[in-house]
Amino acid sequence: MGVNKEEISKTIIELEKSFNERWSAGDNRGYLDAFADEVSYFDPILKNIVVGREQAIAWIDSIYSDPHIVRSEYLNPQVHVSDGGDIAVLAYNLNTYVLDENGREKQLRAWNATHGYRLVNDQWRIVHSNWAFSQTVTEKIAS
Repeated sequence: MGVNKEEISKTIIELEKSFNERWSAGDNRGYLDAFADEVSYFDPILKNIVVGREQAIAWIDSIYSDPHIVRSEYLNPQVHVSDGGDIAVLAYNLNTYVLDENGREKQLRAWNATHGYRLVNDQWRIVHSNWAFSQTVTEKIAS
């Protein structure tokens, strides 16, 4: 029996959306509870990588506050699934929106997100998380 990569891709995207919806509503535990013990984490405001579940959770808990996100756009999701079906890499663009002082929607952030998932004891765990601002420079550069 072969690996159903389409079904795995759908599962990964649904998990990611559920974690992000919790985050947007003031509950960061979706992502944090999904971190594997050996997770590696890139944050755009840190110079160095954070390695290990405890360290990643401590960092995120230290900066997290309820963002009051009212809407998220998940754009261009791409999931690459290993032939064995136990590793999946998700990359997508995420736009988040909050309400301004007049109650109108405005964009809060535009992100490039990449998450590596690994199947551990029949549960998908995040083994790598990378968040980057979708545009940080205004000129085309290669390195």
